[in-house]
Amino acid sequence: MSDDEDARAERARSGHPFLNSPQAAHYLRMSNRQMERLRSRGDGPRFRRHGRYVRYHIDDLDAWSESTRIPSDGD
Repeated sequence: MSDDEDARAERARSGHPFLNSPQAAHYLRMSNRQMERLRSRGDGPRFRRHGRYVRYHIDDLDAWSESTRIPSDGD
């Protein structure tokens, strides 16, 4: 992903908490295709449909990411 996409995701986070699928995938450091697979299986972060558009709230992305964390021996 490019620096421009990083900047767009950061602007979205600071101004508007909803990201589209490519932005959400970038935020989580995964491919857009992986996000689509997770969404279709029901294993991914919560999402919303705004008409035909899929949107992810940053808080839901953070919560999902935390829920997938594997504790280390020190945790």
